[in-house]
Amino acid sequence: MNYNKEILENSEIKYVVEADSSAWQNAIREAYNKTKHKFNIEGFRKGKAPMSVITRMYGVGVFFDDALDIILQSLYTELLDKETDLVPVARPNVDIVAISDSELKVAFTVTVTPEFTLGEYKDLKLKKVSSKVTDEMVAEEIAKAQEKAGAWENVTDRACEKFDTVVIDYSGSVDGVKFEGGTAEKQNLELGSGMFIPGFEEQVEGMKIGEEKDIKVKFPEEYGAENLAGKDAVFAIKLHEIKKKVLPEVNDEFAKDVSEFDTVEEYKKDIKAKLKKTAEEKANREMENALLDKIAENTEIKIPDAMIEEQIEEMIQEFEYRIAYQGMKPEDYYKYTNSSRDELRLRYNEQAQKQVKMRLVMDAIIKAENIKAEESEIEAKIADFAKGANKSVEEFKKTMHPEQARYIENDIITNKMIDFLMANNKFA
Repeated sequence: MNYNKEILENSEIKYVVEADSSAWQNAIREAYNKTKHKFNIEGFRKGKAPMSVITRMYGVGVFFDDALDIILQSLYTELLDKETDLVPVARPNVDIVAISDSELKVAFTVTVTPEFTLGEYKDLKLKKVSSKVTDEMVAEEIAKAQEKAGAWENVTDRACEKFDTVVIDYSGSVDGVKFEGGTAEKQNLELGSGMFIPGFEEQVEGMKIGEEKDIKVKFPEEYGAENLAGKDAVFAIKLHEIKKKVLPEVNDEFAKDVSEFDTVEEYKKDIKAKLKKTAEEKANREMENALLDKIAENTEIKIPDAMIEEQIEEMIQEFEYRIAYQGMKPEDYYKYTNSSRDELRLRYNEQAQKQVKMRLVMDAIIKAENIKAEESEIEAKIADFAKGANKSVEEFKKTMHPEQARYIENDIITNKMIDFLMANNKFA
């Protein structure tokens, strides 16, 4: 294989590769063996016509597409083996320069990491994010625990109120005609929850057990069912039960019931400690992100379109995988949301640019500071994973995929880089 190299603009390198004649002819022969069953030549059983007969009838070009499929990947792999310093950051663009039964020249246009000057990334001054925990925050957590531990009790001596749960029958109609989905019996409804259309729950408030009445409501203009959107409706209501939630008193007994502690004071201290830890972790993440954003802002990079397109495609594939995992086909999602893959591409464009730039900046810092993962650090991380999988280190290593090993190394390097940046910049 012979090739020549041309440096283009926008971080692209063009390689014009000439395949060895024998390799190209072998690919054509392989393409013939792969596709000969498709040809029905008079005088020959199907799939038995010699290659020379088929090429006389259709021309040798009939095999070129399949032969290209066979040889292009091996040509590109061989090129990468020869160009040891070449690190593509996206799939190459491929153009056919010359093609015949004895000659193949292909142009691979390869996108590489753009050259840029890393902006200031040390001795920056940023605002410190507070991790303060207040008594009100502790009280909110206790209130959640009260709500969770509360019990529903039947109410018989008053009308229903907001935040009660009622059991009702209802039957809805528009212009005197009942509509599908508008009728139910013994339906639980928490008043004030906003689960029903506007005005419904408010008109149920004040009803007593056994009471029946009609309430009038208007469906929202943007309601999901087109036949009901914007329509006036009447619901016939009958109320069967009223329930209120009784919350436990916050005392030592409550603390024992909802936690591992014997007293409210111990319980509150534990809540505060956990909130403090969460707040500190959140504040650290926010400061780390703010610092990386600032460094990226300080750095000018002309990002190749191919890198952005590659990132967008990765994001779309991840999104489509998530919705498929939830049981919905991507094409159905686009249909139901009246959107398209192209619209999603546009929506992801800005985010993709930011992610690509951030990755380039982080890689540049790692290179500038010669940040590496020591063997002892990798082994310690593997030991943690093995422990989590309830395996010995040796057993875990046997099941490790190369991608998992790279992830462990990259994770260590990234964390060391973040630690380095946090230690070399000021937050006040």
